[in-house]
Amino acid sequence: MGSKKVKLAWDELGMSEQEDQAMIEYLSFLSKGKTERESWQIIEGWAHQSGFIPLDKVDNFKLGQRVRLAVRGKAGILAIAGLRPLNEGFRLIASHIDAPRLDIKQRPLYEEGLAFLKTHYYGGIKKYQWMALPLALHGVVILRDGHKAEIVIGEDEEDPIFTISDLLPHLSKDQYNKKLREAIAGEGLNLLLGHNPSPGEGDERVKSAILLFLKDKYGIEEDDFVSAELEVVPAGKARYAGLDRSFIAGYGQDDRICSFAAWKAIEEIKQPEWTTIVLFADKEEIGSDSNTGMKARFLENFIAELITLQNGNYDGLMVRRSLARAKALSADVTGGYDPNYADVMDKRNSAFLGRGLVISKYTGSGGKYGTSDANPEFVAEVRRIFDDAKISWQTAELGKVDQGGGGTIAQYMAIYGMEVLDCGVGILSMHAPWEISSIADLVMMIRGYHAFLKYQS
Repeated sequence: MGSKKVKLAWDELGMSEQEDQAMIEYLSFLSKGKTERESWQIIEGWAHQSGFIPLDKVDNFKLGQRVRLAVRGKAGILAIAGLRPLNEGFRLIASHIDAPRLDIKQRPLYEEGLAFLKTHYYGGIKKYQWMALPLALHGVVILRDGHKAEIVIGEDEEDPIFTISDLLPHLSKDQYNKKLREAIAGEGLNLLLGHNPSPGEGDERVKSAILLFLKDKYGIEEDDFVSAELEVVPAGKARYAGLDRSFIAGYGQDDRICSFAAWKAIEEIKQPEWTTIVLFADKEEIGSDSNTGMKARFLENFIAELITLQNGNYDGLMVRRSLARAKALSADVTGGYDPNYADVMDKRNSAFLGRGLVISKYTGSGGKYGTSDANPEFVAEVRRIFDDAKISWQTAELGKVDQGGGGTIAQYMAIYGMEVLDCGVGILSMHAPWEISSIADLVMMIRGYHAFLKYQS
C-alpha cells in the first residue's frame, strides 16, 4: 500500500439538515461569544437545556448522568457517566475559549484633547492588524460594593464602535524603516473614546464627560477600572465568506471552532461505554496559567468529585488511575496552508482547508520544545476510529522546522499520564481579528469528535 490518498472533505460531506443548522448556530456562537466569559455562558446555557446538572447539585454519577462544572465563569467541564467505572479511564476532548485581544489597563482613562483608554495586548497578536478597525468593548466591571456591571458596546447597530487611530502614509517615512513587529508600539494601542467635553471650564473636560456617561449608564466610577475585566475585540458578526459561501470568517475561531465542535460532539451522546468529558479552558493563549487555565488542575479536582460520587468516598489512587488511563484529544487549530505564504510551510506536512480534520503528533517549536509528542500506538487508534467512521482527516505540523511554532494544552494534559493527541482543523489568518475556516472541515471535526467520544474499545 502507498501513502494515504488525499481526499477533499467536500466529496465525502453530504451535509444533513441538522448539520446545516449547526453552521448557523456556529455563526451565532462566534458573533455573541467574543470573550471567554461570554463563550462559557453560551455553552453552559446549551448544556443546561440538554440536561447537564451543576456538580454541586448532583448526588450520584450513574450511567447517563450529565454533569457540568463552571470554573469562575470563564472555563468549564461537561461530563456524561459511562458504563465502565471511572477509575478505568474516560474519553476527553479539551479545547480553549480565550482568544487574542486587547485588554483594558487598570488605570486606562486619559485625555490629550481626545479621550482614550490604554490597553495591554493579550496573546500573540500582530499589532498593526488592530489599527483603524471597528472595535467593540466587552466585559465586566465589579463595583466597590460587589455589583457586576456587564458591558457590551459596539455590537448593536445603534451602538457606537471604537477604533485605534493609525498613522497616515504621508508621514510614515520613519515607520516604514522599522521592522514590522516594531512599527506599532504596544503602548500605542490606545482606544479612541470620545472628544465631546462636559459643560463649563477647567482641565480634562472630555474625560469628565466620559466618566459622567459611565456613572449614569453603568454606575461605574473611575476607580472601578481597577476591578474590571474589559476586552477590546473586533466589532461585527461572523459571516459566510467566499462567493460559494464555503468559508466562515469571524473573530476567535482559534479556538472556539474546536470548542463548538466538542459541544456538538457530546450533545447527542446518551449512555456511552466510557465516561465522556469535554473541557473548555481559559488562558491558553498566554501559557495556560491562572486559576482558569489548564495548569489550575480543575480537571483533576473534577475527576476526584465524580469518583467520590460514584464510589461513596474519596480515593486518591483511583483518581490518579482514572487520569492516567484516559484517552484525550487536545482540540486546537493549526495554521492552514496558504499559497500566498507557501515559503514558511512544508507542503507535505501542512493542513489544507477542505481536507477535513487535522491530527498533529506533536506541536512545539525548534527541536519539539513545549510539546506532548503522542505515542504512535494512540495515533494509530485515533486513525482507526476516524477511518471506521468515514471521517476525512489529514496530518500536519505548524510550518517548517525552525520557522517558528506554537503549543497547545496537550502538554498539560499529558502530565497526568493520559494518552493525548492534538486534533483540530486548519485556519487561515490565525490570530488576526478575522480568521477563516472551512465549513467542510468543521462538519468533519464534529463527526470525528463524536466518533472518538462514543468509540467502544
